[in-house]
Amino acid sequence: MTDALSLDDPWTVSTTYWHRLEDGRIQCDVCPRTCRLHEGQRGLCFVRGRVADQVVLTSYGRSSGFCVDPVEKKPLNHFLPGTPVLSFGTAGCNLACKFCQNWDISKSREVDTLAHPASPGELANTAQALGCRSVAFTYNDPTIFLEYAIDAADACHDRGIKAIAVTAGYIEPAARRDLYAHMDAANVDLKAFTEDFYRKVCAAHLTNVLDTLLYLRHGTDVWLEITTLLIPGRNDSDSEIAAEVGWVRDNLGTDVPLHFSAFHPDYKMRDVPPTPPATLARARRIAQDAGLRFVYTGNVHDGEGGTTYCPGCGAAVIVRDWYDIRRYELTGTGACEHCGTALAGVYDGDVGHWGRRSLPVTVASGRR
Repeated sequence: MTDALSLDDPWTVSTTYWHRLEDGRIQCDVCPRTCRLHEGQRGLCFVRGRVADQVVLTSYGRSSGFCVDPVEKKPLNHFLPGTPVLSFGTAGCNLACKFCQNWDISKSREVDTLAHPASPGELANTAQALGCRSVAFTYNDPTIFLEYAIDAADACHDRGIKAIAVTAGYIEPAARRDLYAHMDAANVDLKAFTEDFYRKVCAAHLTNVLDTLLYLRHGTDVWLEITTLLIPGRNDSDSEIAAEVGWVRDNLGTDVPLHFSAFHPDYKMRDVPPTPPATLARARRIAQDAGLRFVYTGNVHDGEGGTTYCPGCGAAVIVRDWYDIRRYELTGTGACEHCGTALAGVYDGDVGHWGRRSLPVTVASGRR
């Protein structure tokens, strides 16, 4: 993708989330960054910019790649467990996280990153042909390509396939309302629980993300799970973890699954060591002691941290080995087979058997 913007580009479409300022600039209204653009300029996300006196999306119908994954890898442990999901993303991001684990995609400025064209209908056809129960907008944030994500979600819904947003939750209210009206599930990456971390490490603000979490939990029917990547010495103190889990409990409830995930050195934080497994176990204990019912660990091999326990009788009802489901003791509607307690989540018949495979795929496509 070059820096030049043109409506003649087949992957560029007009958008509606913007308004004109008195000084002649146009403000993008998709996310709280509110980039204010002169003609020919791009926003920080790089895929939205001003051309022909409007804000356009320059990555509609193009992807950075496709892969069939277990839905637990998103991570979603209470949404159609064990089933395959078609994962894809585009390029760019509206945050500037120094620790980004997908920086080669989120910070890409090269056309080769978007080498896989696919219309919304072709995405849905591929997901259906591969037996996927859902499609996930991931690798980079669907906030910045929401027009493409919305159309793809609608095409999937026409075929009985659900739509998942894997997101940082940094989005303005109008765009948020429109995007999540088309989503069935979301995993929100809560980067930390201090404004200082968000401002200095992500160039963003915590309050906007908390607003998205509140909206998803109380203003929609979207199934919600949360992930926090714990970075040694940055956001892993007992006090910060306790503050986060206390806020989740008091504002979202005890049934929202929370995943603590391990950091590995990458992008601009290669000097920080990987997260010790003991840190994840400690965070999980703090969350459980605070009353959260479903707390998981990620990016480490931890049988206990990957297991779902019934909040009624304490039985291990979903036992996972990485992403393999080794034991499943829920009914088709998600109730514990031992005591009948209904577990929070989205369940549809029996457990899936995709396992831990990740299968790169090609979406057959012509130009849009």
